[in-house]
Amino acid sequence: MTNATQTALPASSRTAARPGAILTVLSAASFMAGLDVFIVNVAFADIARDFHGESLSNMSWVLNGYTILYAALLVPLGRLADRYGRKNGFLLGLGLFTAASAACAASSGLWMLIVFRGIQAVGAAALTPTSLGLLLSATPQERRVRAVRIWAASGALASAAGPVLGGLLVELSWRWVFIVNVPVGVAALVAAIRMVPDSRDPAITRTPDLLGAGQLAVAIGALSLGMVKGSDWGWASTATLVTFAVSVAGVALFWRRSRRHPLPVIEPALLRVRAFAWANVTAVLFSTAFGAMLLSAVLWMQDVWHFSALRTGLCVAPGPLMVPVFAAVSQRLHHRIPAGQLVAIGCVLAGLGNGIVALSVGAHADYVGEILPGWIIGGIGVGFALPTILSAATADLPAHRTATGSAVVNMSRQIGLTLGVSLLVAIIGTSATYSAVHHGFEVGWLAVVLISAAGAATALGMTPKPAEAPA
Repeated sequence: MTNATQTALPASSRTAARPGAILTVLSAASFMAGLDVFIVNVAFADIARDFHGESLSNMSWVLNGYTILYAALLVPLGRLADRYGRKNGFLLGLGLFTAASAACAASSGLWMLIVFRGIQAVGAAALTPTSLGLLLSATPQERRVRAVRIWAASGALASAAGPVLGGLLVELSWRWVFIVNVPVGVAALVAAIRMVPDSRDPAITRTPDLLGAGQLAVAIGALSLGMVKGSDWGWASTATLVTFAVSVAGVALFWRRSRRHPLPVIEPALLRVRAFAWANVTAVLFSTAFGAMLLSAVLWMQDVWHFSALRTGLCVAPGPLMVPVFAAVSQRLHHRIPAGQLVAIGCVLAGLGNGIVALSVGAHADYVGEILPGWIIGGIGVGFALPTILSAATADLPAHRTATGSAVVNMSRQIGLTLGVSLLVAIIGTSATYSAVHHGFEVGWLAVVLISAAGAATALGMTPKPAEAPA
């Protein structure tokens, strides 16, 4: 990942004179990667109807296949690009993401779609860290903070625009949620080739731990498989127990390898920093709650209330719209309220909003009275928690570890999203009657409340203590 020590490769004077254009290109790529999470959630029900006969547990891999590979490869692909050249890594990732998007749109079966979603994730895992590294190396020191905020804000904008844009596109076909990436990706590729200067980190001379990343992906995938298939196979069946055993063994092997590899996915020394360790635990818990919360709202409105994708997207949008607003509020409060307490407040609000939804919803659609109040409160909670988790996680780390630490906490977020989707699918199951479906959603929403409360408790350990920073 991007470190303090980096070398910018020669660029033309024309390129060097266009920092605004560079920021636009790299932020557009970040926007695409962030948009994909929200836009596919809204399209989920329409994809399921097109591939009729597929179970919810099989359908969940459209979401989980992406997040598992993205989580596992984010750090090692970023480091690989740091060593061999970030521009090549960015172009390869963006090209792969764009081509895989076209292939997703053309998919004739569910498992073909899942495979191409996985390839999309590989592209996203390459383009996300390299876009930030290229931005830092191409931006003068005095303008970096502003540039990084704009780059990060593009992800927040994607979360707000994703539901509405997804709903609009699904009115044509769910395939358009992937087609839309193609012209944007091609334009960004052409612009990046012409405008963005290359850079690399000369301090990185070893190959990152790709095998360890594979072990992590297998461990997360096995856990997700056991969770989503447990109700079909039987929770005490041999198949379910084997998948959980593979997950435990995978985590153990991954951790053992991380302790021995010279450039591991997760550096054990980082986890000795209290704020960083607790931030990652909180990121997993918070994102687990968030992943289940987002998908449950979409499924409830589309499958129970029979809202269209466009109407669902418009109904989902007010929550994400709260995020940038209250991220700014939390930024103003961070000098007076410790980071851990801000995140705890956010987790409590997210859980409270979800609890209000659970207590309110019924068979007859009443969005304004039953979902909107809790959804807005939950969005405010996300605005308090998520940006603070990302910033506080690296506050205690030395400058040359900051980018790596940021990538690791983003990896933890993706793991949490995977677990959230898997948990919701495991709880909802295949219920057919309204009362059974309603009970399944109520249990799922209660689980979100409990996980949010656990996230609030772990968040209290996040308040930075600089004296604990590693060398």
